[in-house]
Amino acid sequence: MMSLLSKLPGPLLVFLGACSLSFGGLIVKSFEGSTLWQILFWRQFFFIIFVSFFLVVTYKKDIFKAIYKSGLPGLVGGIVLGCGFSGYVFAMYNTTVANTNFIIQTQAVFLAIFGYVFLKEKISKITFVSIILAILGLIIMLGSSLSPGQMSGNIVAFTMPITFAVLILIVRKYPHVDMVPLQLVAGIVAMFIGYLFSVKISISTHDIFLAFLAGFFQIGLGFIFITIGARKTLSAMVGIIMLTEAVLGPFWAWLFINENPPFFVLIGGAIIISAVFLQFYSLLTKEKKHN
Repeated sequence: MMSLLSKLPGPLLVFLGACSLSFGGLIVKSFEGSTLWQILFWRQFFFIIFVSFFLVVTYKKDIFKAIYKSGLPGLVGGIVLGCGFSGYVFAMYNTTVANTNFIIQTQAVFLAIFGYVFLKEKISKITFVSIILAILGLIIMLGSSLSPGQMSGNIVAFTMPITFAVLILIVRKYPHVDMVPLQLVAGIVAMFIGYLFSVKISISTHDIFLAFLAGFFQIGLGFIFITIGARKTLSAMVGIIMLTEAVLGPFWAWLFINENPPFFVLIGGAIIISAVFLQFYSLLTKEKKHN
């Protein structure tokens, strides 16, 4: 399975990962009665099962060797990402949804900065323009919904884009080492935190099914695609492509639960998609030059 995915272009895998993650808002809105901490616990529970299944299918008897090979970077990255998963839930409790979503999408900026500072990845003119366009589109999409919120929630919300940037930094730093095992560590850390803050972990069968969808198909497939794809994709480009998640989220809500997006969401989304297409265009242009 790993060899098959590794043959696909890195930016395409990141795009598919962003598409998977974009179902998060729709799934969360569909829960009935579960607290966000309970959702975190059960989502990560199924996430751990999915990642374990992926590793068993990929490595079979060598699964523990693969986990060991990810080493200290994989362990640290997993713990950091697990804290990011949990920080997202805390932010949802302590500031507005719009604030949380806006802050999360600043990952494009963090990825560009981290890639430049720590990996010496150059930011092309087209990528720089794409980042500016994407931020502009994001402000148009969510700007009118932003509010001061609670300072603690706003601050903690930054853990998600920063920890995601750290994940990509580690994957880019060690491209020849499979970092999918670090997702296992992240899942265990986040599930443990969800358990600590839940008064009880039992939820309805309906919500268990939604947690299964979230753990397997939303973040399970999503983060595996992104982890593998980021090996062959510049950090800044990963950040821009990931903004597809912000655009597709309202689209799924309109398609499945008839939630009509405001006019500014459509305009901002169109600008973000333009920035993503600009990145893919620059990538195709480079490939033609090499050929």
